[in-house]
Amino acid sequence: MPTLYTAERCPYAARARIALAEKGIAYDAVEIDLGDRPPLIYEKNVLGRVPVYEEDEGLVLPESEVIMEYLEQRYPEPALWPEDAAERALGRLMVHRFDTNLGAAYYAARRGDGREQLDERLAQLDRLLEAQPWLTGREYGLADIAYVPWILRGLERLGLELGPA
Repeated sequence: MPTLYTAERCPYAARARIALAEKGIAYDAVEIDLGDRPPLIYEKNVLGRVPVYEEDEGLVLPESEVIMEYLEQRYPEPALWPEDAAERALGRLMVHRFDTNLGAAYYAARRGDGREQLDERLAQLDRLLEAQPWLTGREYGLADIAYVPWILRGLERLGLELGPA
């Protein structure tokens, strides 16, 4: 059974947990204390970050984006990228540009640097979602999974409000 080194408070690790759940893949979770990281996590990922996905065959993958792509290719059903090549490429671009599109503004707001940039980034995402039902395109998928942990944390920690659907 695969192992996921994770931390409940880490939104990047949440991406991997969501992708595993969507794929219906059972795994052993090893909770890592981010305030006191054990040497083991540095053996699995030289940066000491979670998530890290490990298979019994010896494959060790750090980084949520890489883990999500691997799971999609290794376990193609249910598909979390669209069949359409253009939609798939645009979805991958959304994941690749996460920090620019949302992450940096979220963390700035968490540091108390104001909410203006975060509100603007959320408005941009909202405009995108007016043109298509999901960040991934016409169907829910990996781009949505890449963003949802920060939206949920924003609702909880920053008082974000979602408008009517």
